[in-house]
Amino acid sequence: MVSANRLTTLNAKPLAGIRILDMSRVLAGPFAAQVLADLGAEVIKIEQPGKGDVTRRWGPPFHSDDAGRETGTAAYYYCANRGKKSVTVNLAVSAGQEIIRKLAVASDVLLENFRTDKLAEYGLDYSTLQQHNPQLVYCSITGFGHTGPYRERPGYDLLIQAMAGVMSVTGSADGPPLRAGISIADLSAGLFAVIAIQGALLERERSGLGQHIDLSLFDAQTAMLANQAAHYLVGGEVPGRLGSQHPNIVPYQAFATSEGYIILAIASDEQFARFAAVAGAAELARDERFATNAARVRNRAATVSAVGDLLKQRPGAEWIELLSAASIPAGPINNIAEVFDNPQVKARDMCLELSDPVTGPVQLPGSPLHYSRSDSSAATTPPPAMGADTDSVLSDLLGLDKERLTALRDKGVI
Repeated sequence: MVSANRLTTLNAKPLAGIRILDMSRVLAGPFAAQVLADLGAEVIKIEQPGKGDVTRRWGPPFHSDDAGRETGTAAYYYCANRGKKSVTVNLAVSAGQEIIRKLAVASDVLLENFRTDKLAEYGLDYSTLQQHNPQLVYCSITGFGHTGPYRERPGYDLLIQAMAGVMSVTGSADGPPLRAGISIADLSAGLFAVIAIQGALLERERSGLGQHIDLSLFDAQTAMLANQAAHYLVGGEVPGRLGSQHPNIVPYQAFATSEGYIILAIASDEQFARFAAVAGAAELARDERFATNAARVRNRAATVSAVGDLLKQRPGAEWIELLSAASIPAGPINNIAEVFDNPQVKARDMCLELSDPVTGPVQLPGSPLHYSRSDSSAATTPPPAMGADTDSVLSDLLGLDKERLTALRDKGVI
């Protein structure tokens, strides 16, 4: 029989008991740290006194309190910082550097996205900190990594999307290269960071040692090219822009109907045959130009034209109902408001309302991670006010009393 205490442990969040020192800013690192917080880790966000994470000022829009008054914190900051504690420390002074070293000793993971070698100037690089805490997992996220000819270049999402090829395959064939509508380079790097950190923590169980993770936005985005990269590396073809079309599957794109646009994502010959039957054109599936996906790819223009003519005969909502009933992948192109009003989003708890006693409630996207046994609820504390937890964290972890905290604050250390 399993004891009650053991059951509590079995049902805990997967990373309960793990402490993350989040020294990252903007999106890639903070997003990674937020996912780790959702998984149950204690995340301590380090911010510059008086300034904090630069995204606190990346507005409008800004968060508003219950009375509709702007709180001064940008909505952008809220997207990647829930479930954390905020501690303000001045890294430019020796006393601040010593605080970080002590916090690193008390932590399992340090996550940072400073310019390559910048933290070495403060004695806060991996080679220094691992001497104080050999079990520390130290994850560095940079634009281009700690090696290679671009190692000292700054990295920004737009720049990485361009240099790593994403913009060359995004947009219509006759239009300019486009940035993806979300910061896909930052977000993919953040997710790779979560994977790498969890892998290092698992390996630490065997070796008893931490290690350095050198992760770059450029590497992460290059890895995410996936099938587009394979087209060139394996097939010798340089992919181009196809709008919403898929390079290997037809029909798989947005289509105009008599009322609005819908997405049709037919990935098999059986689905195409069912589509043709529902559309009252069963003969299309018997036409040698359209009978197989390979034929439809070779005859892309003719396939798209034939399917497009059929879809223009009914409104989009009617098509979605008919096609979904026949298990044919089709759906609307929702705007963001429609996404969060969607019953599936509500059923899966993908919209959280978090309560902040100072600034009032805030709604944020939920966590997509769902476990059968472990607690998989998203972190429930809202993104912290700048420095809100400085005193409690430094008191609890470093034993600093009120008098010492006051002295450090008076000197601009915290």
